[in-house]
Amino acid sequence: MAPTADSYWLALRRVHGIGPRTAHILLERFGSAEAVFHQTEGEIAGAGISRTAARNILEFEDFAPLEKELCELPKINARLVRWTDADYPINLRHIADPPPYFFLRGAITADDPKCVAVVGARTASDGGRRMAQRLGLELAAKGFTVVSGLARGIDSDAHQGALDARGKTIAVLGCGVDVIYPPENRKLAEAIIEGNGAIISELPIGTPPIAENFPARNRLISGWCLGVVIVEAAEKSGSLITARMALEQNRQVFAVPGSPLTGKTRGSNRLLKEGARLVECVEDVLEELLPQLGEAGKLRAGGGTPEGDRSRLDEGALKQESMEVQNILLQLKSADRLHVDALIEACRLNAQTVLKLMLELELRGMVVQHPGKLFSLA
Repeated sequence: MAPTADSYWLALRRVHGIGPRTAHILLERFGSAEAVFHQTEGEIAGAGISRTAARNILEFEDFAPLEKELCELPKINARLVRWTDADYPINLRHIADPPPYFFLRGAITADDPKCVAVVGARTASDGGRRMAQRLGLELAAKGFTVVSGLARGIDSDAHQGALDARGKTIAVLGCGVDVIYPPENRKLAEAIIEGNGAIISELPIGTPPIAENFPARNRLISGWCLGVVIVEAAEKSGSLITARMALEQNRQVFAVPGSPLTGKTRGSNRLLKEGARLVECVEDVLEELLPQLGEAGKLRAGGGTPEGDRSRLDEGALKQESMEVQNILLQLKSADRLHVDALIEACRLNAQTVLKLMLELELRGMVVQHPGKLFSLA
């Protein structure tokens, strides 16, 4: 039985000596994976790869396991996205070593360039985790897709922040798309898919999360995005690999500053010394990236509602709000401007709840955010 067209795509990366960069060269020359396998040795070598690699391609015969792997995809609600497909992401298409294909669970939009990665330490501090959640929430509220790696710590909180804003987030795995790691993030992964986001991996189905997979995975996180925000990274953090790859891909690198008294932020602080853009709030990211998106991107990311549709803070409107929102609005009514931390303390609510409600109120035009995380009534 002849191999199916999709099995040729899987085979292209299973051939010994063919990595993403070589696969990209071959696809640009011959147009599809199947076409590569139907060339002569001389024609394949003529694309600029070694004769040995060309022979390995022509001698590849182990298609049966690949057909079996493809049959597993519908069972896990996954599909194959090929380099030639219309929904292959634009940003990823233009890196030097894009994957010829990847496995997808969920939904992606190829023509949406508004993606920002938020990554950092697995053993993050409470402050670092709050910052990651806040960035994920506020970026998603501004219309950006938040990309991260589904790892413990910073990654998980960035994903959760985007979900709290009812925004879109994408998790790029260093294991098979059917293997959720860490296991405690299974509910988070399900929420990402249900929230119109996606889980993706270029690795075969069933691949375990071994350390050697993650550096290559990191190039996809950075390549998918306009920029990468590093929130807490130690001196030898994997997040620094993502930052380096972002620079190689001509992406903007951002870093959140941290205390020099803890080793958790030595890597991210070093990035700042080397020229990364300092991030204290989401506006620091937007100021750098919005010019790349043109006027349409600025308008969509600006949030808010037209002036004529804004709610008024009268007694009738206030009574219709939840108790939590009423509390926030009354605190703001009693002061010209309040810092978000003062609001959290005054309202006696957890930080996540206050941040979520403040974004909702800002988008409804009821409150205005000022530099320095200060808020006032509109």
